Amino acid sequence: MNYFELFDIPVALQVPSAGLSDKYFALQKKYHPDRFAQAPEADQLEALELSSQVNKGFRILKNPEETIRYVLQLKGLLQEEEKYELSPAFLMEMMELNELVMEADGDAGALQSVTRAIDQFKQDIYEPVKKIMANYQEGVTSEEELLQVKEYYFKRKYLNRLTSSRA
Repeated sequence: MNYFELFDIPVALQVPSAGLSDKYFALQKKYHPDRFAQAPEADQLEALELSSQVNKGFRILKNPEETIRYVLQLKGLLQEEEKYELSPAFLMEMMELNELVMEADGDAGALQSVTRAIDQFKQDIYEPVKKIMANYQEGVTSEEELLQVKEYYFKRKYLNRLTSSRA
């Protein structure tokens, strides 16, 4: 059973946050190990496992990047610890952006400019997959479209590392 099935929601690249917490609390209440304290050991172990799955599923489904990663893994398009090769053009842009970040160190005006550049870059890499992300449908969205999402995922991950290093 995958996390979408566990939470009884359709597979999606963008999970609506509305109702997710309610489903989480309902599942936690249903499978909380304390409710099975007097049950046979097998039932206790199953409740413990399900409670753990609920926690992990909630953590993944409430995090947009983790959700993308999870869907790509479900589709067999992303392997654990996969080394993805980004284009040289993208890597050059990241080097330039990193230089801007380093040059702006301590200069409030320059930091604002760098922040705007980073925000614009995030929009630029999201734009090609925006419709795919919003309109994902199981069995309809093509593998080619999901590979575009995979490219976006790794670009965003790279960009996040760059921006977190300056924080």
